[in-house]
Amino acid sequence: IIAPAYDEAALQILKQKKNRIIILQKNKVAGNNMFKSILNGVIEQNKDKALATADTLKTVTAAIPSAEQINDLLFAEKCVKHLKSNTIVLAKSKQLVGMGCGQTSRIDALKQAISKAKEFGFDLHGAVLVSDAFFPFSDCVEIAYAAGIAAILQPGGSLRDKDSIDRCNEFGLPMVFSGLRHFRH
Repeated sequence: IIAPAYDEAALQILKQKKNRIIILQKNKVAGNNMFKSILNGVIEQNKDKALATADTLKTVTAAIPSAEQINDLLFAEKCVKHLKSNTIVLAKSKQLVGMGCGQTSRIDALKQAISKAKEFGFDLHGAVLVSDAFFPFSDCVEIAYAAGIAAILQPGGSLRDKDSIDRCNEFGLPMVFSGLRHFRH
């Protein structure tokens, strides 16, 4: 058992079991970099510490997300940043209901997220979608809308952002940009 501190009474109980190892965790300041070993080398990547807030989101569609949708979008963004790219997270009522991650394309990640949500019996009507990177094409918007997704968050920054925004406007879907790209190798 490892913990930063132990209550004396709890410690006495824990010590009753023979061969239990009790370790006191020292406070260590973690660095700002992450390392991952790969064939014949190492990838160094900055830790992703950024998160959007309700104040930093930029609505780019005619439809404006509700307060509940904003809360779900911000919750889903927290999930996205910890998953392997390419990632799509679907959330509803601050619950992760589907995720697609580590895919070679955003469309595959979305299809995987929808499939997983359905496999576990989640109703996607009213759910939100968050992507770790921009939507260069409107195909993800079309698939999300058909599945019942009610709002989308993406970083923005594609040369073709207008295509996705226009499709959202056609469907009456709110889309917000965070300006933050989460990309985890």
